[in-house]
Amino acid sequence: MDKRVQFDFEIDFTNGGGIQGQEFRLDIDGDDISDQDLAAYIVEDMRLLMVGEVRILNKKIITEKHKRKPGEKETN
Repeated sequence: MDKRVQFDFEIDFTNGGGIQGQEFRLDIDGDDISDQDLAAYIVEDMRLLMVGEVRILNKKIITEKHKRKPGEKETN
């Protein structure tokens, strides 16, 4: 079965401001992902710079078909 993680997040920027997301979902390999690995993944995947604190909230693992193929990146 495919596993995804659903979570809320708050990201502060070192130069001021921040962003947040609610009920964000990402494909994961395996049955779990640490908050630290999840934070690193979203910062890299969203190509964020000057990131300060990242808070992961309300995390839960769900069984749902993956939306991306392995190694696939979003393109603009």
